[in-house]
Amino acid sequence: MNNDYHIQQYCHVRNNDISLDGISLYSEKHDSFKDFAKATYKHLEIDHSKFFKMDNLSKLAFLAADALLNQETEKNIGLVLSNKAASLDTDRKHQESIKDYPSPAVFVYTLPNICLGEISIKHQLYSENGFFVFDSFNAESLHTYANSLLDEEKSEKVLCGWVNFDDGKYDAFLYVVAKKGTFVHSVAEINRLY
Repeated sequence: MNNDYHIQQYCHVRNNDISLDGISLYSEKHDSFKDFAKATYKHLEIDHSKFFKMDNLSKLAFLAADALLNQETEKNIGLVLSNKAASLDTDRKHQESIKDYPSPAVFVYTLPNICLGEISIKHQLYSENGFFVFDSFNAESLHTYANSLLDEEKSEKVLCGWVNFDDGKYDAFLYVVAKKGTFVHSVAEINRLY
């Protein structure tokens, strides 16, 4: 197994702030994630017509991924995301909506894999991907899976991380793993950056 992989860049989205490698790209107080996401989308000048149809989990993942991939030319990038709540926040809304009348508009985005699909569509990625649910942030699993994709040459790079949205609370930490980069790709370093 190759231990010479590196983290090229990382992105956090927390507490009305989106940062890349620890430097804020946009930070402004908003009353809801919906307002923050809309303002961030406009501030970063993102162009993706489906953004406003996405559920909050997909918007969160999409914003963090776009900050990392907007200048990326490589298309063989694996996607390995994880969280604790899966799509529970959207699932609750769907459950509420079917009491009176089922809404397919809500149900469409009740899978965590929608995040992966929207990122892949925007950045034209045709690679391996997986979304895992853990009790808490699990650097060891992300490290192992990313290294496996790179060792087996299934991907040239891997976008990894944690993207959790539940009951208005959100936390995203995504990073790109490659052969060259700024930080050593190790469990300790992933935990430190998180």
